[in-house]
Amino acid sequence: MNVTMRAPMTMAQFLAWEERQELKHEFDGIAPQAMSGGTVAHAAIQRNLAMSIGSRLRGKRCQFYGSDLKIEVAGSIRYPDGIVVCTPVAPGIRVVSEPVIIFEVLSESTGRTDLTIKNREYAATPSVMRYVILEQDAIAGTEFARVGDDWVGHILNADSILRMPEIGIDCPLAELYDGLDLQARAEA
Repeated sequence: MNVTMRAPMTMAQFLAWEERQELKHEFDGIAPQAMSGGTVAHAAIQRNLAMSIGSRLRGKRCQFYGSDLKIEVAGSIRYPDGIVVCTPVAPGIRVVSEPVIIFEVLSESTGRTDLTIKNREYAATPSVMRYVILEQDAIAGTEFARVGDDWVGHILNADSILRMPEIGIDCPLAELYDGLDLQARAEA
């Protein structure tokens, strides 16, 4: 049996192809991966990220952007749930190549990719100083930070303060879950 293998897409081919698509796609360096929709909890955490981190950065050189902006990391294109960028970004730019902090909200469908594959990509991207992974069903998460040549992970819980010295702000983790009734979610 002969199987015809398609050549992997290039980054340029992917970007041109995605411009013609109705839905967002990530690119893993080989082929497009369709993005799925999220839950109310996911959307609420994204909203709180934008409000909490964005307001703390008001008037500073670093800026927060949400999930509509693509980032290029380690040969892949990703749509994180939030990023902080400290270099000027022109209004028409669609792909940022120097994110400093990346936020992802875990879901059942993306958990493995967020914890392993994207983690390796972000660690391999010199501009990324911190990667924050947030749980949906509890005030908890994991953060990875660049410490010298190491990529060091820490567990976050409801009492944690998310310290981001690379952008000069701190934020209580619980603030990112404001308005979510996690008890009702657990009982559903």
